[in-house]
Amino acid sequence: MFIKARLLASVLALSVAGGALVACNDRSGTERWVTTENTNVKIDWDKVNEAYKAAEGPDDLEKRINEIYEGDEVISIAVQDVDAKQQVVTGFFDKNTSGAVDEGEKIFTMKRDVTGAGAAQVQTVGYGPYYGYTSPFMSIASGMLIGSMLSHAFSPSYVPMYGGGYTTSPGRVSALTADRSSYRATQPERFNKKTQSGRAYGSKSSAPSRTPSYRPSRSGGSFGARPRVGAITRLTA
Repeated sequence: MFIKARLLASVLALSVAGGALVACNDRSGTERWVTTENTNVKIDWDKVNEAYKAAEGPDDLEKRINEIYEGDEVISIAVQDVDAKQQVVTGFFDKNTSGAVDEGEKIFTMKRDVTGAGAAQVQTVGYGPYYGYTSPFMSIASGMLIGSMLSHAFSPSYVPMYGGGYTTSPGRVSALTADRSSYRATQPERFNKKTQSGRAYGSKSSAPSRTPSYRPSRSGGSFGARPRVGAITRLTA
């Protein structure tokens, strides 16, 4: 009898431990993106792709992308020339202000491949809260109206400019925030409203004023009713 009791206690202990481990794993999985505040803010990917096509450089690209994004966070970018033909641009929320793309911060990548003389293709892929988005390949030709960030790649003597990489610095984030605030102020019809995250641009939230209501009680009387000025109460014997 004593041996059976010990076996039963051991089985129960293993069950509890296993349940705790599963719960811990589930919790870590659901909280992976918890620190991203505006995961429900949509991004106009067509405009992002056009911004890359028109950008004069990384600093111009990050400015354009933050004007497109309607959330509260600033989107930092990292640019890396893999070789003379391939470039990768990564958009991320620099939540720990490290100036690097750390775990859980990446929200998209844009890969540019030079496919021939004066021709290239670009594809954008979403990550994190935007996982599942993959754009069609955008074809780029040297005769198109494009910015210098792309046009330089078509030069026969092109040497990768960002082999060492470019990343939005934490100090640059403050400047982007100020630039974006000025940009949004010029378009109040678009930004002076609640965002999809429930916040408001250009206005302070205030609690609506409430007028106290006076409802009759079920017994027929009224609690807290305002007395009429000059009202007379008659007493009967």
